[in-house]
Amino acid sequence: MKRRAIISVSDKTGIVDLARGLVELGFELISTGGTFKALDEANVEVKYVSEVTGFPEVLDGRVKTLHPLIHGGILAMDSAKHREQMEQNGIRFIDLVVVNLYPFRETIAKPGVSFEEAIENIDVGGPTMVRAAAKNHGRVIVLVNPESYREVLEVLREEGTVSAGMRRRLAAEAFAHTAEYDRLIAGYLERQVEPNDGFPKTLRLTAQKVQELRYGENPQQKAAFYISSEAGAGTLANGKQLQGKELSYNNWSDMDAAWTIVREFESCAVTIIKHSNPCGVALGKTPLEAYESAYAADPVSAFGGIIAFNRVVDGACADVIKECFYEVIIAPEFSPEAREILSLKANLRLFVVGRGDTAQTDPSWMLKSISGGYLVQEADQGTTPVSEWDVVTDIKPTKEDFSALDFAWRVVKHVKSNAIVVTNNRQTLGVGAGQMNRVGSVKIALEQAGEKVNGAYLASDAFFPFPDSIEAAAKVGIRAIVQPGGSLRDAEVIEAANRLNIIMVFTHRRHFQH
Repeated sequence: MKRRAIISVSDKTGIVDLARGLVELGFELISTGGTFKALDEANVEVKYVSEVTGFPEVLDGRVKTLHPLIHGGILAMDSAKHREQMEQNGIRFIDLVVVNLYPFRETIAKPGVSFEEAIENIDVGGPTMVRAAAKNHGRVIVLVNPESYREVLEVLREEGTVSAGMRRRLAAEAFAHTAEYDRLIAGYLERQVEPNDGFPKTLRLTAQKVQELRYGENPQQKAAFYISSEAGAGTLANGKQLQGKELSYNNWSDMDAAWTIVREFESCAVTIIKHSNPCGVALGKTPLEAYESAYAADPVSAFGGIIAFNRVVDGACADVIKECFYEVIIAPEFSPEAREILSLKANLRLFVVGRGDTAQTDPSWMLKSISGGYLVQEADQGTTPVSEWDVVTDIKPTKEDFSALDFAWRVVKHVKSNAIVVTNNRQTLGVGAGQMNRVGSVKIALEQAGEKVNGAYLASDAFFPFPDSIEAAAKVGIRAIVQPGGSLRDAEVIEAANRLNIIMVFTHRRHFQH
């Protein structure tokens, strides 16, 4: 008796070629709706499901495959008892199930989609067939991914059947397919019930493994890179490596820090990252000008760093970059001339992120694992606009001062706490990161700024608990300070700034990064 396959797919990629291959192998095909039409128009011999069930498609297509002659054929085992029951009820084996589901993700992503339209794009018959076939994978082959079609066809042609190991792998893929589908539906419905409730009661995350990495932060740690199912255009995870060695765990971590910083600015910006902290951030009229300024901020630390641009890297910039050693360069794109120049450095990794809508690409939640669980928080997106800052000192900032302080404030947001950044109006001069006390971070940033510190600007990611840091800044000539405010001793800190002729503004928004 002929083997039978039921095919019902939303994504019709490769389905005609698969169907033709199955017919050549002697399969009888059963199909529904749009899939039947596609196969019939391609002159592939196929039966409509109603011919098999003897029951019409009803309820606006909601009931097509939900029938014992279909599900009995999928779930039946090749045993004497089951064969007897099948013969009594006119059921025939179905040996292959090819199904992928209604495009629920794409439907709810459409602007203005109605609740009714979303509900109608919840597949019922498809997941039921997939789960039935996956449960009975010892006898039934289940296919949910077009990328597997060719492999299965080739195995069937060569071996006549599919190994137990492959069946099990395909079954796991099938259950993962329905699990992700249910996750999307559950999340959508929860948002309709309590759309402003904040954190979901159940955190459902899915991600696909892209590659295993050589090791983690240290050689004794295993590591892998996964891409979130929610990742969109313009995200680092959806970027493309153009050349160079395989990326490491630490590379990915530093790349994320670098890309996040340059996306903070609308002007042409460059950052150089070491160990997740910026050693140089700068603005410029061109990528070359911004790069040279970022490099000059701390050329010692820049060695072996990771560079990120928020503009296309051109040939002029690439020609200068090639003189130094870097691990990775990230940009929206590289010009053909830049790619040719940098291709001479075979180990240098070039990574293109492309462009995307930041409102769609920024993550809603940030996760951190702890022993036995996770900490979840909103992403720290945006910052307080200058128009909402409070000038708390007698000396008022000029337009140029506000511009310089805004640059410093946007940079300090991305430095590990306790964080202090000293800048001029377009370039970091000193960065104090990750110290156990704020005075220590101030000292590092001021010393690193050196002779350029006189007349410079200082940003702090959190308030100053005592006037001592203000006094240290005054001794070397800091002109203005931007900080959140909020200390019990704010009055003492403000008094010190007034006494020492330093401009001070409060943003009323902290930017800790632990």
